Amino acid sequence: MTIPTVDQLQAALATVNDPEIKRPITEIGMVDSVEIDPAGQVRVHVLLTVAGCPLKDTITRDVTAAVTAVPGVTGIDLTLGVMSAEQRAGLQEVLRGGQAQREIPFAQPGSLTKVFAIASGKGGVGKSSVTVNLALAMAKQGLKVGIVDADIYGHSVPAMLGVADHRPTQVEDLIMPVPTVTGVSVISIGMLKPRRDQVVAWRGPMLDRALVQMLSDVYWGDLDVLLLDLPPGTGDVAISLGQHLPGAEVVVVTTPQEAAAEVAERAGTMASMMHQRVVGVVENMSFLPCPHCGTEHKLEIFGSGGGDRVAATLSQRFGYDVPVLGRIPLDTSLREGGDAGKPIIDADPTAPAAQELTEIAAKLSGRGRGLAGMQLGLTPSSRF
Repeated sequence: MTIPTVDQLQAALATVNDPEIKRPITEIGMVDSVEIDPAGQVRVHVLLTVAGCPLKDTITRDVTAAVTAVPGVTGIDLTLGVMSAEQRAGLQEVLRGGQAQREIPFAQPGSLTKVFAIASGKGGVGKSSVTVNLALAMAKQGLKVGIVDADIYGHSVPAMLGVADHRPTQVEDLIMPVPTVTGVSVISIGMLKPRRDQVVAWRGPMLDRALVQMLSDVYWGDLDVLLLDLPPGTGDVAISLGQHLPGAEVVVVTTPQEAAAEVAERAGTMASMMHQRVVGVVENMSFLPCPHCGTEHKLEIFGSGGGDRVAATLSQRFGYDVPVLGRIPLDTSLREGGDAGKPIIDADPTAPAAQELTEIAAKLSGRGRGLAGMQLGLTPSSRF
């Protein structure tokens, strides 16, 4: 029997990614030692980033599977330790790539991450449900997606994703977003509170600080898309977002009724005032498919035309086309999925609401990255 070399074992371990950081455990200093005896028994010592790592069972399973798959290995003795303060500081330096703290990666000129802020004029229009399901639909398209639950007071996104009671892992002052079974990573102010039922009672400066922390102190890795679920209205968080992420593109969510459409126009106008581009309007709760006839007969419970009105008004106001991206029908599965932590995109992908959300996600993810709001890194030259 041929005994594998340590290099072969290291190569196998390099295929194991930390489930939170999404990078090989060999690359981020988690593999402390690897030994093998003449009988093919392998001893591996892996260092967890923090004591009580919530995903240590996943790491144990993945390491065991990778090592035992190497020809010649007869068994594995895996032990788990915890990084020292110095090792965590080194990991933090690796993850930051030598960049200064409190630098928002998505605001840098070279960022290739598409950032979409999901906004609404008023609460109760289903903005968070739209955000969560768009994220899952994009993930199903093979994209790496993250969600910032920037609705500081509402923060309902974690519950909709089934991770309301999860807490992020922290490496020194660097925070790992919470992974979900869908592949979408999420961070929310609700995850940073000592207790889930604790009330957030903050004003402007604290809200700004919280938003910056979720954008700069969280290790997002290489995302294709970042979605931000904004609070309703035109308050502090919307202003802070415009200041810190001027290149973010805004999707306005409304319902068909006149009252919702009027305030949705204000949310879109606020985005334009902050030099952000509004890329489209989503009309949620657009109609109820007739229980007897199906989608051929639409019951317009909340009226009609709200999405079209918002799109037309914003297009005229801005001087560029703001399309209606989609009209999502009322669907009990959409509500039930959010309550159960199983969004409709996963729970009932053939439902009309899920299909409409999937089409909206495809329109957004298929858009080319524009130059609006991007810093080009140009400096004026002297005239000769």
